[in-house]
Amino acid sequence: MLRYLSLVVCFVLGSAGLDAANKEQDRLENCGVVMQEILDIPENIPQELLEKAECVIVIPSMTKVALGIGGSYGRGAMVCRSGKAFNGPWGAPAMYTLEGGSFGLQLGGESTDVVFLVMNSRGVDALLNSKVKLGASLSAAAGPKGRSLEGSTDASLRSEILSYSRSRGLFAGMSLEGTSLRPDDDASKEVYGRSMTARKIVTGNRTDVPASGRHLVDVLQKNAPHNESKRSTQ
Repeated sequence: MLRYLSLVVCFVLGSAGLDAANKEQDRLENCGVVMQEILDIPENIPQELLEKAECVIVIPSMTKVALGIGGSYGRGAMVCRSGKAFNGPWGAPAMYTLEGGSFGLQLGGESTDVVFLVMNSRGVDALLNSKVKLGASLSAAAGPKGRSLEGSTDASLRSEILSYSRSRGLFAGMSLEGTSLRPDDDASKEVYGRSMTARKIVTGNRTDVPASGRHLVDVLQKNAPHNESKRSTQ
């Protein structure tokens, strides 16, 4: 009887672990779908900014939740260019969580897809260390959209993180100051099948891209294969 109960417990725990892994893998696959859909919008992220970004964070279906007077929550992934200078091909994704902030009518009751561009190595390093509050630890601004940067403000061009949102079919730059981003190492463990910190995933040389993250990495590699900010300084 005890042996039977042990087998049942092992089966239940194994099934729960598999479900969690599948859930995170599905989330990562959805990040690739969202990024592709956004880049297919005629007036999307300016090509020049995407080409100069060190990392991209995709949060599918950020939702408005009741936290005090309002807040937000979402989970997704960050992909960075490989190499110490972030000038190589796009690398393996690390899972991330977004939380906090109150945006009122900007979100309404709808789920919103969010994309962040991390524009310099200081921003990357901060995001790899711990939880980061946008607008406090790092400068953040609503990103400009369109085919060119004409008319963009100095604030957006000098910010360490630029943010965009897509809700109800509309795509625009959206200020997410007050929101926090943090590595979700538990989710990364489900994706990779072993404990992996965001720093190890992003800066390691031997982290293979999981099948569930291949679409996201391929979309970025196709649309912004080279880090033009590094090229201009060489």
